[in-house]
Amino acid sequence: MRSQCAHVGAVASFLGTVRDINDDLEVSDLVLEHYPGMTERALERVADEAISRWPLAGVSIVHRVGHLRPTDQIVLVAVASAHRGDALDACTFIMDYLKTHAPFWKKEVDPEGNARWVDARESDEVARRRWFAEFD
Repeated sequence: MRSQCAHVGAVASFLGTVRDINDDLEVSDLVLEHYPGMTERALERVADEAISRWPLAGVSIVHRVGHLRPTDQIVLVAVASAHRGDALDACTFIMDYLKTHAPFWKKEVDPEGNARWVDARESDEVARRRWFAEFD
């Protein structure tokens, strides 16, 4: 993120992991589905949007798909900038988008094998609106 950029003073990152409980329900497995091509384009668009909003030296988004278990790493967002505030804001912006509008579909499975699809929370949507209010 900064090896070729001597002006980078901050690298902010977020590493998300699969939890073993969601909405007070146990989670033993998580299945994350996506449409190849469509998902990658959406991740590129949000990275480009972050670059257009803040003076960034680099953005990296890695999001896993498939079968995951509690404690598995699911997403990594890393952002480099000359200043801490820009890097932190851009990292938060990207995560707020991923939680609500990235084309991933999550299915949680409980220890008994019962499956349920996961929707974005209202609190996630409220967080996203602060960045995308002009589009609502």
